[in-house]
Amino acid sequence: MSNNNITISTMNVEVIGKNAGLIWQALAAADAMGIKQLKKVTKLKDKETFAALGWLAREGKIAINVDDEDEKEFIVSLVQE
Repeated sequence: MSNNNITISTMNVEVIGKNAGLIWQALAAADAMGIKQLKKVTKLKDKETFAALGWLAREGKIAINVDDEDEKEFIVSLVQE
């Protein structure tokens, strides 16, 4: 959506779902990752990352835990089904 040469990005269910898929694939390949690392690997922005993590958490697909080495960081992993 554009308005006077200003681009406005819209996050909808389709975009959030696609981003959730990127995060799921990254976690499947690496077992567990910090949020900073997930953002780097997937090239997603903060809002995109957190919306996708919320999607996956709501579906029960991921576990989010505080990093033992850095209490300001979270470690995300896939839930074993």
